[in-house]
Amino acid sequence: MTGHARAAERDSLPDVRSTTVWGRIWRPFWVLPLVIIVVAAVVGLLLPEAERAITEHLPFVFEGGADGARSMLGTIAGAMISVTGLVFSITMVVVQLASSQFTPRVLNDFLSSRVTQATLGIFTATFVYALTVLRSVRGTSDTDSYVPQLSVTLAFVLVLASVGMFLAYIHHITRSIQVSAIVSHLGAVTMDVVTRYFPAADGPRPPEPDRPRPAAEPVRIDAVEHGVVAEISLRRLRDWATEHDALVEVLIPIGQFVAEGMPVLRVWAPGTAREDVEPLRVSVVVEEDRGFHQDPALGIRKLVDIGERALSPGINDPTTAVQVTDELHRILRALVVRRDLTSVVAVEGTVRLVHRPQRIAELVALALDELLHYGKDSPQIPPRVLAMLRDLQTVALPEHAEALRGWERIADDAARRLARSPGG
Repeated sequence: MTGHARAAERDSLPDVRSTTVWGRIWRPFWVLPLVIIVVAAVVGLLLPEAERAITEHLPFVFEGGADGARSMLGTIAGAMISVTGLVFSITMVVVQLASSQFTPRVLNDFLSSRVTQATLGIFTATFVYALTVLRSVRGTSDTDSYVPQLSVTLAFVLVLASVGMFLAYIHHITRSIQVSAIVSHLGAVTMDVVTRYFPAADGPRPPEPDRPRPAAEPVRIDAVEHGVVAEISLRRLRDWATEHDALVEVLIPIGQFVAEGMPVLRVWAPGTAREDVEPLRVSVVVEEDRGFHQDPALGIRKLVDIGERALSPGINDPTTAVQVTDELHRILRALVVRRDLTSVVAVEGTVRLVHRPQRIAELVALALDELLHYGKDSPQIPPRVLAMLRDLQTVALPEHAEALRGWERIADDAARRLARSPGG
C-alpha cells in the first residue's frame, strides 16, 4: 500500500479503540472485588494446610497459641466487615452527591474507579480470609493444638494493606468530588478520543468519493435490543464488504438511541445469502450507556450538563460553569484544527462502506448552544465564550471558520445585551 493510500485510509476511518471481550469482562463494578475475594478465600483454604511443614522454619510469624489466634482472627473479621460497610456507605454518599451536584452521567466515572473497587475488594477479602483461616485453628493452648502461624500473620498483613487502601481511598474520594478534578478528567478523556477520531490536517483536504446508487435491493439488519450505539466496528464492515464485493451502509451514528426493530445496517451483496450477512450484526454494539471509546460527543455532553446544572437557580454556581467553558475551550481548540471524516469509504476506487461520522460543526454546536442559552444572563459566560471563539478563529481550519463566526455573532449579541442591562 502506498503512502498516499495509507493517508487516505487514515482519513476515511477513525483510529478509535473497540472494547475487547477481556475488557467487557473486567468492566462491571463487582468483578475486581469478587476476584480479590475469591483469591483470598483460596489462599485461606490452602495456606494453612501447606504451611504445616514450613512454619517452624520461618521467622517473624505469629507466635501465640490457639486462643490468641482465634481472638486475633475474630477481631480482624469483625472490624473489617464494619469498615467495609463504612466504605460502601461513603461510596453511596459520594455517588448521590455527584448525581445531584453535577450530572447523573458522571456516575460511571466514579464506579469505574479501580481505587474504589480495589478498596472494597481488599476489605471484604480480609474479612473472608480471616474467617477461612479461623476454621483451621484447632485445639486450645495445649501442646496438641494447631495454629497456622504464617496464615495468621498474613491476616495481619492484610489489615495493614487495608489501612493503606483506606487512606488512598479517602484521598481519592475527596479529590474525585472536586469539580476541577471531574472537569479535567472529562477533558482529558475527550481529548484522547478527539485526536483518535478526527484526522489531522496534513495537506489539502482529500475529495470524498461519490455515494453509489445500487440498483439491487439491500438486505436490512435490524436492532434486536434497545439502547445506545456505543461502538461500531467500521474496519470489520469495510473488510467484509471488500471480501464479498459488497457495499455496507451504517444507518445509526455513534451515540444515538435505537429501539428494537430499527434498521442499523443495509447491505448490498449480490449472490450472498442472508445468513452470511447476519454476522455483521455484532459489528454494531448497543449498550445501556454511551462509552468514550468511539464517541467524542460524550465528554462534551457531560461537560455541558455540568455547566447547565451550575447555572441553574437551584445551584447558582457560575464559576463552575466558567471552569467548564475553559475545558470546552481546550477541546474545541483541538477540534477546529482537524478535519471531518469522510462518510464514504472506498477501497481501490470502489466504495465499500458508507457511515455517519460525527461532525466537528455538530460538536461545536453541542458545546456552545445550551451553554449560551442557559448562561445568557450570567455576567461571566457570554464574555468568556466570546473570547474563546475569537481565539479559536486564530487557529481554525478554513472549513470551520464560517461556523465559528456565526457563533461569535451570537455570543457577541449576548455580551452586548448584558452590557446594556442595568448593573451590566
